[in-house]
Amino acid sequence: MAGGVWGRARGAPVGALTLTALAEGIRASQGQPMRPPPKGPQPEPEPEPEAEPGHVAAREPCSPPHAQEPAPEGPSQSPQSSQKEGALADLALYTAACLEEAGFAGTQATALSLSSALEAQGERLEDQVHALVLGLLAQVPSLAEGRPRRAALRVLSALALEHAQDVVCALLPCSLPLDRAAAELWRSLSRNQRVNGQVLVQLLWALKGTAGPELEALAATRALGEMLAVSGCVGATRGFYPHLLLVLVTKLHEMARGTRSPDTSKVWTPSHQGPPHSHASCTVEALKALLTGDGSRMVVTCMEQAGGWRRLVGAHTHLEGVLLLASAMVAHADHHLRGLFADLLPRLRSADETQRLTAIAFFTGLLQSWPTARLLREEVILERLRAWQGDPEPTVRWLGLLGLGHLALNRRKVRHVSALLPALLGALGEHDARLVGAALGALRRLLLRPRAPVRLLSTELGPRLPPLLHDARDPVRASAVGLLGTLVRRGRGGLRVGLRGPLRKLVLKSLVPLLLCLHDPSLDAAESSEWTLARCDHALQWGLLEEMVTVAHYDSPEALSRICHCMVHWYPSHVPRFLSQSQGYLRSPQDHLRRAATVLIGFFVHHTSPSHVNQDLLDSLFQDLGQLQSDPESAVVAAAQVSSQQVALLARAQGSRQRLRFPRLRLLQARAARPPPVYPDSPFRRRSVAGRWGSSTPG
Repeated sequence: MAGGVWGRARGAPVGALTLTALAEGIRASQGQPMRPPPKGPQPEPEPEPEAEPGHVAAREPCSPPHAQEPAPEGPSQSPQSSQKEGALADLALYTAACLEEAGFAGTQATALSLSSALEAQGERLEDQVHALVLGLLAQVPSLAEGRPRRAALRVLSALALEHAQDVVCALLPCSLPLDRAAAELWRSLSRNQRVNGQVLVQLLWALKGTAGPELEALAATRALGEMLAVSGCVGATRGFYPHLLLVLVTKLHEMARGTRSPDTSKVWTPSHQGPPHSHASCTVEALKALLTGDGSRMVVTCMEQAGGWRRLVGAHTHLEGVLLLASAMVAHADHHLRGLFADLLPRLRSADETQRLTAIAFFTGLLQSWPTARLLREEVILERLRAWQGDPEPTVRWLGLLGLGHLALNRRKVRHVSALLPALLGALGEHDARLVGAALGALRRLLLRPRAPVRLLSTELGPRLPPLLHDARDPVRASAVGLLGTLVRRGRGGLRVGLRGPLRKLVLKSLVPLLLCLHDPSLDAAESSEWTLARCDHALQWGLLEEMVTVAHYDSPEALSRICHCMVHWYPSHVPRFLSQSQGYLRSPQDHLRRAATVLIGFFVHHTSPSHVNQDLLDSLFQDLGQLQSDPESAVVAAAQVSSQQVALLARAQGSRQRLRFPRLRLLQARAARPPPVYPDSPFRRRSVAGRWGSSTPG
């Protein structure tokens, strides 16, 4: 090392010179008076003898630390080891202080002088880097600000320039938790533009944990956070910025899932493990520093506003956080998207589950950027997304569906509709709510494109969508209702002129679930149903928008009665289906649905002509309503009694109609003998907007 990369300086000490001779030679070459090295905050010389370094030369040289042994832990070191490290640090500090005015050449001369001195003892600088770093770490807190401290940091930079891996390995065990002295050493390495890139690369390898235990990776994360927080350091990551970002995000996934090496405590022991809850937050801070230092502050802000950082550290929400991060980078950091996309491709086939899932989530999110997606051929992306639909892991299938949704957003993907639809429609029958929700969202995006296949989707969704309108899962129910509204909105032109037969059938088949969903306890589902009914009213020109809004917000029986009257009058052939669908909700486990279905049956029966309903359906309705009269909910019992009376009146009118000879007299008698139903107020009314925002009702 004495020759090293710097070469041999003129007049440099060689051979068997003692450390005392080395110090004297350096002082003489700088023209300074003889004085001992600074050891404390006071710059004045100590009255100690000059021969102190000479005693160090007479001692046994420090043996290099073994690769498999734990690193020294500061207070637990033996006195002899501490004295040796301290003596080396004293020499290093003195040498650097004497060469302070020489700039970077002084740093080179510092390393050369230390190398020559160790050669005089039969040692190499490579073997003493660990001891030097620990000695500097122990002395930095006692050094005064200014020249003494700058000398210590210069020695550290000189060592890292040639031995970055040894310096990082020596500092890492002292960085968990990160005290002020260790933090200052990391920051000094970050400020030195000649060494910060090398140190960051070494920390990246430690963070990946390919050859080291998990605690070493956590210490590397803390060190990265300190270095990246220094202004200008992020520029040193050019060339491996995407790789570093993905490693940090993947490390969060590993911590969220609790993956841990079984032999962590046996191989690598830090000075103090620190609180476990701070490990994830430290990684998040390193991510924030990486993004902020690169000018992507808006990405950090978007993640904070959307709760993305909280999702990233959650065991069940990490991938949602990755999707939010990818979306934020698409919007505000597109200069890194190509590098990220290229770095993601090999990770998509990784054998490591956390790395693979994180890469798939990032890949899915980046498909929102059309310029980035163009790095691969469209057919290749589509084939990969469709292949994920056959993966046994539901999470992979979910991410693939989200990717298909992003692909459908692009206007240039019209020719891929026939390839997209089978995967999206097949996912509607999945048991996982995430998969169904992702498929519904992708179909909605497909409908928003120009020249969307409305008729094809109306036909395909005819048997698949109605069961989802009364699904037990709130998000699925709300998304299905919203998809129907979007479908009606896109096909309203054809509905008006009667060119959308499948869509018209789908709307009439969904009318009862939509009316009952107005009373849904899920606010999203109720508002989505109100919006969809408004789209149906506009497309089919019902003129019932005011009544639908009144039912939605005030649960008005009068408005519901007018709606039922119009539906019976306009679509008499669909009345048996309306009644059968309402009857199915009488067995719902939810009280509000049982009551709403009971009331709806009463109004439909009241406005129905006896000729539109057969006796078997009336008997079935009467039986089910009779069972509800023993319901534990009193509001359901009261409504069932009123509706049962309406069914009995219709059955009586049906019998009287058969005895009368003239059809007109039959109709008049049936209507005259059936008074309208009167229901008590519902206890299941939706909360008003004022109540939702916590406002008090004026008194």
